[in-house]
Amino acid sequence: MFRMNAINPVSDFSRKPAEHIKRLKETGKPEILTVNGKAELVIQDARAYEEMIDLLETLEKTAQAAKSHDEGKSIPANEFFKEFEKKHGLKRDTVQD
Repeated sequence: MFRMNAINPVSDFSRKPAEHIKRLKETGKPEILTVNGKAELVIQDARAYEEMIDLLETLEKTAQAAKSHDEGKSIPANEFFKEFEKKHGLKRDTVQD
């Protein structure tokens, strides 16, 4: 997951933050910062972080949907869309049941 050149001492980051920030923005990949040779921090640019959070939320929703399905709590897609459209005052152009 991490490239060896993405592991740097925190002191290097402190001395050359602009270089790290530029690289983080260009690659979108996180970096590990070490203190006394041990991983202590992970840094990444804000856009990449937001994308990671969005992906995590999607995965959590997918896992919850799978769990609901396995527990027999799901409904057919047509029923869902009918209820959704009714609730939100929407109409489909073509309705096929």
